[in-house]
Amino acid sequence: MRCLVTGGSGFIGSNLVDALIARGDEVTVVDDLSTGRRENLAGALEAGAELVEADIRDAEAMSELATARKPEQVFHLAAQIDVRRSVADPAFDAGINVGGTANMLEAARLAGTKRFVFVSTGGAIYGEGAGKELPLDEAAANEPLAPYGQSKLAAEGYLSLYERLYGLDGVILRLGNVYGPRQDPLGEAGVIAIFCGKLAASEAPTVYGDGTQTRDYIYVDDVVEAALAAAAGTASGAFNIGTGRETSVLELVELLRDLGDASGFEPQFAPARPGEVERIALDCSRAGGELGWNAAIDLRAGLTKTLEAV
Repeated sequence: MRCLVTGGSGFIGSNLVDALIARGDEVTVVDDLSTGRRENLAGALEAGAELVEADIRDAEAMSELATARKPEQVFHLAAQIDVRRSVADPAFDAGINVGGTANMLEAARLAGTKRFVFVSTGGAIYGEGAGKELPLDEAAANEPLAPYGQSKLAAEGYLSLYERLYGLDGVILRLGNVYGPRQDPLGEAGVIAIFCGKLAASEAPTVYGDGTQTRDYIYVDDVVEAALAAAAGTASGAFNIGTGRETSVLELVELLRDLGDASGFEPQFAPARPGEVERIALDCSRAGGELGWNAAIDLRAGLTKTLEAV
C-alpha cells in the first residue's frame, strides 16, 4: 500500500509511520519539522520510509508531491495544536488547520487517493463537558472554546465537502488526550508527558486549579490501531477515539507517584487557566461497532510504558 502521512515526524505520526512500515507499506512522510523531530523517524527511514520536508500550506508543492507519489491512503495529522497560540493568533491557526487541510484534500483528489483519514480532536470540538451526560458521543453539540477546536471543526467540514463534491472516500478521527512515547514534555505537550518529565527529573508537577478537571486519556498505540482500522474500512463521518473514562489531574499524580515509587512527587498548585475545559470523556461505541476498534491499553499499563521510554 502506498501511504502518505502528513505530520509524520511528530509524536502520533511517527508511531503511525512505524506501524505502516512494519506491515510492509511504501510510506512518504510530509513534515516541515517545526515541531516534529527527524529522530522520531530514524528507524522508519532506515527501513525505507521517505521524508519530504515541506509545508502543507504550500498548495502547489502538496499537489505535485501527491501526483508524483500517488498515495492510495493519506493520513493527515499535520496541524497547529497549541491552544494558546490559536487564541493569540487565530489566523495563523486557521492557515494551517483549515488551509493546509484543504490543500491536502485537493492533492489527494488530484492523485486519485482511495482513502483519506483526517486526525481531528474530540474535547476541543465538543467543548465543556461539565453539566452534560458523559461520555459524549458524536452527536453531541460542537461548542469549541478556542480557535484550535473551531479550525479543526472547519477542516472536518472540508472533508465532508470533498466527499459530496468529488466522492473522496474519507473518515474523521476525533481523538481524546493522547499520550505515550515520543511526546515532548515541553511547551504545550499533554499533561502526562509533562508530569513524566517532572517525575524523571525529581521535580514537582504543577497543577492548575484544584486538579479535579478530567480528561479522556488514550495511549498512542491504540490511536495508531484506530487509524489503521479507519483506513481499511469504508465507514465515513466522525468517530470518537478514546476510552470513555474520565481521569482527573490529581488521579494522574497519584498513579505516577505509585508507578515511579516517588513518595515526594507532590503537586504544586497554580491558578486555574481561563477557558480550560473542566470535564470531558468520549463515547467510542460507534468506533467499536463500525470500525471494529476498541481501546486495549488501560491507563496504568500505558503510563508504565510511557515512563519506561522517558
